[in-house]
Amino acid sequence: MNTVDTIAAISTGTGGAISIIRISGGKALELLNSVWKGRETHGKHNSRKMILGKMISGGEPVLAVYMPGPNSYTGDDIAEIHCHGGSLSAKNALEKVLSAGARSAEPGEFTYRAFINGKMDLTQAEAVADIISAHSEMALRLAEKQISGLLKNSVDEIRNGLVNILAECESRMDFPEENLDWTDKNTLSEMIRDSRGKTEKLLLSRKEGIVLREGIRVVIAGKPNVGKSSLMNLLLGFDRAIVTKIPGTTRDTLEEFANIRNIPVRLIDTAGIREAGDIIENMGINRSRAVIREAQIVVWMLDASSENPEDESADMTKHIGNEKNIIALWNKIDMMKNSSLPDTGFTSASISIKNNSGMDSFLDIFEKTVWGYPHAQGPEVAVSSRHASLLDEVLKELPEAAEKVLSEDWELAASNLRSAVNALGKITGQTADPDILENIFSRFCIGK
Repeated sequence: MNTVDTIAAISTGTGGAISIIRISGGKALELLNSVWKGRETHGKHNSRKMILGKMISGGEPVLAVYMPGPNSYTGDDIAEIHCHGGSLSAKNALEKVLSAGARSAEPGEFTYRAFINGKMDLTQAEAVADIISAHSEMALRLAEKQISGLLKNSVDEIRNGLVNILAECESRMDFPEENLDWTDKNTLSEMIRDSRGKTEKLLLSRKEGIVLREGIRVVIAGKPNVGKSSLMNLLLGFDRAIVTKIPGTTRDTLEEFANIRNIPVRLIDTAGIREAGDIIENMGINRSRAVIREAQIVVWMLDASSENPEDESADMTKHIGNEKNIIALWNKIDMMKNSSLPDTGFTSASISIKNNSGMDSFLDIFEKTVWGYPHAQGPEVAVSSRHASLLDEVLKELPEAAEKVLSEDWELAASNLRSAVNALGKITGQTADPDILENIFSRFCIGK
């Protein structure tokens, strides 16, 4: 991205009471004063102050503020115009700024400039996008921790330790005959193993990071008329799916976002699976089987009021494999005709949607299925798919580096350590190439 131009964009979403036009670059103040006139004049000695004025062309009353760099979000001079909400008002103000000489900002360009100017590292820049896209309180808290530098500090700690070891390896290569105060090779090898342990600890948060950032696909499946659509409506908190006593009411998959126990979930209701049915219903059943194959968790619902619950369990086994995270969920326990329910061979829960009973126990099981353990508070640090891939590269290099240090093969040890240091630098942006940066920032909204 070109960092010389002065750029501008609407930085707020639609539908709010106020819209903000953000201008960043060396001509920010000049452009502001060319389109806006205030009761006071903005300048170096009158900055960071919200001043009432109006647009020179059109006369709409607006507020404006000027924030000179480097103490601004981007590190460049920034000016903002705060106008009435509504797309037309904001678009008109932006058009005036662009006509005065600003360039329309590309997606993520303001945050890119903040990164280039050293206001934040790459993990913190990514956290800005995570805050915008957060679908749960836990995801938001994670992004806030990341933007505060927790992940950056963890990565820097590992990287700085390896840089120091690399420096000693290179010194031993360059000055093999010198009687310098070298660190014992066993100590160096142990230091590498310690860095490996810290890297592995970071990678343990891979699952949390992916789930909280990307969400998890949960499919509700089972025979017709067992309460699948009723469960979906209950989890959503509103009536999304049509519910009737007629088997086969749901003919297609229904997909909706839900926030369940602070877990962002893509919830999918499916057509009831049975052998019989008309052509349209069979098309829905085939689609149900397809989304089950793609699911990360399957909640298979069974009818606890059945005369023969063993048949329900056998039917489930027939339609579903063992490779999924599966919760067998018995519904209609208020209408049970038997004193007990058979073992399905899967993690099971029992509820009555009609009486809204058993849901807390079911959600406890659901939460444990997602995380693998109780997870009330959320992680301090959680890596993304991109971070995890680079940490995997680090782990490939460190065992061999530790071995080469013990055998005093300093050249190969240095090569392994250099690769590990480079991979860690890509996480924080110290060694990221332009293509990677463009890919990351292109996912941002315009105006951020």
